[in-house]
Amino acid sequence: MYARSTLPALFAAVLAIGAPALVATLPTAAYAQAQRDADAEGFVANEASKALTILNQGGNQNAMRAQFRAFVDQVADVPRITRFVLGKYARTVTPQQYNDFAQVFRIYANSVYESRLGQYHGEKLRVTGSTVRQPGDVVVNSEIVGGETKKPIEVKWRVIRGPDGHYRAVDVSVAGVWLAITEQQDFVSTLDNNRGDINALIAQLRNQATQQGARG
Repeated sequence: MYARSTLPALFAAVLAIGAPALVATLPTAAYAQAQRDADAEGFVANEASKALTILNQGGNQNAMRAQFRAFVDQVADVPRITRFVLGKYARTVTPQQYNDFAQVFRIYANSVYESRLGQYHGEKLRVTGSTVRQPGDVVVNSEIVGGETKKPIEVKWRVIRGPDGHYRAVDVSVAGVWLAITEQQDFVSTLDNNRGDINALIAQLRNQATQQGARG
């Protein structure tokens, strides 16, 4: 199955950028001595606060889902993520095939985190630092604490500053595993096994979304 997150709901929700996961494995040695970036740390802390506000309000589930979709659009670089998860096949699909995939991929991503929105148990995200890979490309360190977590869960966020000057999240690592790479490997494997037929991947994602919706 593509949906791998079984962590507490706050993580799954803030991670919703992460159901679509994201960019690449980052060798620790490449940025271990780099300086911190207060703007990037503030971005992650502020967006986590927004997620908590949505989760804490309760009430109508449809309204919560609509608010969270808007939140995902704001916090994540969705076009970059969508192209990345296709791996080598991003260079060979036609514009129409890419558009078809992007629509279904978004439906699938929405279904993953929306199925978890009701599972929040008071977890919090705490930013603990950051390392600058290069100007405008930062890994922000954080922990999921409280709620039903028995010990802090390490979460790293790769954020990139866009042409508009604002940061967007493009990858997330949980306990040392970058989710983008895992998801890209899953998608590329499906395409390899189907001779590059993007329609096979689209059908599989649509089926996954239906199953997630049934569980939600």
